[in-house]
Amino acid sequence: MAWVRTNTIATGATDTFGEDAYYVSRCREGDDTAMRILIGRHRKRLVRIAANSLRDAHEAEDVVQDTFLKAFRELPRLREDRAFSGYLYRICVRLCMDRLRSRRPEPGLVDRAVNAEGSSVETKVLVSKLLQHLTPDLRLTLVLREMEQLSYEEIAETMDVPIGTVRSRLHAARERFRELWSAATEGE
Repeated sequence: MAWVRTNTIATGATDTFGEDAYYVSRCREGDDTAMRILIGRHRKRLVRIAANSLRDAHEAEDVVQDTFLKAFRELPRLREDRAFSGYLYRICVRLCMDRLRSRRPEPGLVDRAVNAEGSSVETKVLVSKLLQHLTPDLRLTLVLREMEQLSYEEIAETMDVPIGTVRSRLHAARERFRELWSAATEGE
């Protein structure tokens, strides 16, 4: 392979643009094995992103399945010079955002929050509940940065927004989360 570009958005240093491009070309020729390989390479991270965003493992599995269906259905439209992993993650994030937009936060959730000073399980439950009160754009930006550890550039590419938008969304998300956290843990 003469030219290989590391794709850090996908799965880290072991995933390369060239290897995915090879399997994508095989998929375009109808190779089911290549499709299974691509699914295997990207499924775990997609599930983690969707689960962290949606806070529901079953819904995350549905989103990942929809992501792969859409990606493989539209595979002929993918440009040869585009990374397959970035393409997948953009689809997954958009599907998560659609689901989050259709949800309504549970009223009074912050008032009924669990004791955050207790166990780490209680803290995780509180974080999960508080995240539900952020708008979908803010929530996904915060999840991609803090939980998935993506760089600002990777978030911008995944969400298809400028880096400045990522920065402003992160600032707003962190401020709103701090307010919610303070309200939920006041008097503990």
